[in-house]
Amino acid sequence: MHTQMREGIFNEMRGFSMFLKVLCTIIISSYCFSAVSARPSVPRKADSLLLQADDLRKAYRFEESLEVLKDAMESVKDSSGTSLDSAFTALASDRILLAENGRAMSGFVDNPVVVARHRFSVSDFFLYYPFRDSSWRSVPNQLDSVAGHPYSKALYAPDGADVIYYSAVDSEGIRNICMTEKKDTVWTTPALINEQMTSASDEIYPVLSPDGKTMYFASAGLYGVGGYDLYASEWNEEGADWSAPVNLGFPYSSPADDFLYMNTPDGKFTIFASNRDCSKDSVYVYVLEYVSMPVRKAIEDSAELEQLSHLVPLGDSADRNKNVSAEIPENLDTRRYMDKMAQVRAIRDTLAVFESRLENDRNLYVMSSDADERILLTNRILATEAQIPAIQDSLGRASDELRKIEMEFLFNGVVIDPDTLMSAADREVVGDDADYTFERMNMGGPLQMDILPPPVVFDYTFKVLDEGQFALDNTLPQGVLYQIQIFTMGTQASVRNLRGLSPVFEQKTASGRYVYRVGVFRSYKDVLAKLNTVKRLGFKSAFIVAFNDGKEVTISKARALEAKEKENPVFYQVLITPEAELDEAASSGIRQQASGKDIAKTENEAGHITYIVGPYTDKASAEALKTFAEAMGIGQVELKTIKEKAENL
Repeated sequence: MHTQMREGIFNEMRGFSMFLKVLCTIIISSYCFSAVSARPSVPRKADSLLLQADDLRKAYRFEESLEVLKDAMESVKDSSGTSLDSAFTALASDRILLAENGRAMSGFVDNPVVVARHRFSVSDFFLYYPFRDSSWRSVPNQLDSVAGHPYSKALYAPDGADVIYYSAVDSEGIRNICMTEKKDTVWTTPALINEQMTSASDEIYPVLSPDGKTMYFASAGLYGVGGYDLYASEWNEEGADWSAPVNLGFPYSSPADDFLYMNTPDGKFTIFASNRDCSKDSVYVYVLEYVSMPVRKAIEDSAELEQLSHLVPLGDSADRNKNVSAEIPENLDTRRYMDKMAQVRAIRDTLAVFESRLENDRNLYVMSSDADERILLTNRILATEAQIPAIQDSLGRASDELRKIEMEFLFNGVVIDPDTLMSAADREVVGDDADYTFERMNMGGPLQMDILPPPVVFDYTFKVLDEGQFALDNTLPQGVLYQIQIFTMGTQASVRNLRGLSPVFEQKTASGRYVYRVGVFRSYKDVLAKLNTVKRLGFKSAFIVAFNDGKEVTISKARALEAKEKENPVFYQVLITPEAELDEAASSGIRQQASGKDIAKTENEAGHITYIVGPYTDKASAEALKTFAEAMGIGQVELKTIKEKAENL
């Protein structure tokens, strides 16, 4: 009787548990359906594969990531092999490039001696670097006017500096490395330091080596393996410019975000920050033994490579974070308080990890179309959700115990300042015999600089404005061009005579009269299209004039020259001569940058291989490929004109 009753109660409980599980699954499915319903027609399997490939890449399993990405690319093709979603294909291609880069970088891995690591808040981690005190300036300021970047929180500008390198947002919202130099009492107009160190994404935290010959910085857009990678650029004395940047490789760079790399002036340590193994609001600052010429080797085992990337100091333990500065007398009470504070921080970090894992699984569920995978993800989501309340409870109890210790201090008449205690702990000596101290520096005051304004850049595009404009420079460009002559006068014209036209060129003739013409047009078709616009403004006698290399020519001759130039355009090629055979990552990157262009491979008598990419009719596109190849550090890169411009008739 009792046994049957117990079995009945058990069955009811089990049934209720199954009901809750099904209910949760329905709720999650409803959430997923509403989230997916607004998505484009990309198969959810493809998105799920993309996330899976990202996870594999972040675990240094680059070969597996590439295989999954190939499956993802195939999943969005129709029966004829045509992609159903070009945007997804482009995104997957970018991921393929990252995975191929990672595979290539696995062949050149350093194994540095890790002296110390310590976790700091992302808001002020840079203050624990051994830079000059009071030299970090808060953003926004005169040089960097846009705040809110997840990592670039301040600008390094020590008092007495003559040159400042820094990261700032351009007109398109992308961070670039700029510099300004002090001349007498004013600072030069800020300018980009180098096009090779400028990508389509952000560059942050430029730092000079102690001898000033190397610049280290982080970029999210140059050749790398994902996130922000670390790069070095050497100063070229002969060319008076910075060389193409080179990725510092594993384990300095990683699939996570890595930034603010420096070598200490005493030549002992290398220091950089990374959000690997951290919650969203914190970063690790790593201290490594400085090696001038690191010995690199290939590591094919992804598990070994991932383990190396954690950069765990030898003999690392929690006790290492318990060396309180001598500024605060250590006793059992302060030790107990610091231990409890460390426990609260640790539980908060654990909670953040579980919440991040939960969010990731929910995203995978949204993207998955496989029934078995959805069941597996549902179980993981439910299991993680079940663990979070216990962690929250532990955090609450630890926080209560921390407050209890604080009350004991107050009851005994001891006034404590948690910030002071934690600041003292952050200045601890890390390592048993490293003799390295993390010491918190002070923020510097606001920047107060007299900066020269940027030069006025005149727009020579034909326009009709509320108020007309005279050309800033009346010198005509080289080549064939056309203008519209609007009037001549015995005296100089004023802006009101222009009736809104811009740019208007002024020429004084030998007889002393002034001739006024508007626009710079490179084709007769373009100038003809604007002639009636000018006449409708009241310049009924306006007519077209033509020039070649600044000298006036007849319209017929100009049109003949124009036609000849179209028959004999200027072409460009990019010649890439690598120091060694191109790896797959470099080849893939070049193919992607040179989409639609021919790539020929030649070999000279000495056995040196050169890749010829082209032809380009647009010089800017050819220069963009040249910059990309140089940024990858492949070898010698040359831009060549393969057909000269036609001579004058």
